[in-house]
Amino acid sequence: MAKKLEGRIALITGASRGIGAEIAKLYASEGAHVILLARSKDGLEAVDDAIRAAGGQATLMPFDISKLDELEALGPTISERFGKLDIWVANAGLLRELTPISHSKMKDWHDIMAVNLLSNVQMIRTLEPLLKASDAGRAIFVGSYLGENPTAYFGAYGASKAAVMHLAQTWAAETKHTPLRVNVIEPGAVDTEMLKVAFPGGYHAPDLRSPAQVAPLFLELALPSSQFHGEICRL
Repeated sequence: MAKKLEGRIALITGASRGIGAEIAKLYASEGAHVILLARSKDGLEAVDDAIRAAGGQATLMPFDISKLDELEALGPTISERFGKLDIWVANAGLLRELTPISHSKMKDWHDIMAVNLLSNVQMIRTLEPLLKASDAGRAIFVGSYLGENPTAYFGAYGASKAAVMHLAQTWAAETKHTPLRVNVIEPGAVDTEMLKVAFPGGYHAPDLRSPAQVAPLFLELALPSSQFHGEICRL
């Protein structure tokens, strides 16, 4: 039986743990060669081990995406190594101290915007030619409930997610006459390290999902047959 992503090249940011790691393992199990990008080399190696143990293929790319100037070389680097890119999952995210806006630190705002928003702007700039050259380019951004529902103490994170969701839909409008499909997934509450930081006492809700439970929607939107475009898909 043919695998759903056989022969596809997929880049996943924030791939060392949580949602990104589960997406990478699922894509690899369906035949994609996955490029794993994150800051943690140890985390990437653990995901790579799991992928290879299951018969998949991965390339590790330890990198801090807040280094925006260096990030511009990502597209040419992938082009030289693989000759193409079919799927990009913009999953990497940063959460700093939760605090009232009036008490927040400007450095935290700069860090959050660099990782959650500006890195994605830079990646659009450097990856768009490759994704447009694919016969079925797919870009999937990770949004958040907090980007649409202002919540006390999540000012910087929520603002960054609102901005990245707007960014994705704007890019979708700009690419509607191309084979590229751009969408946002709003996964809801997912049991990740970030959630544990946000709710150190535990997040107790019936809708809490594991990263493995949300990964299949990322597969659906990555398929060459998918025609969703400019959508915010909520779980």
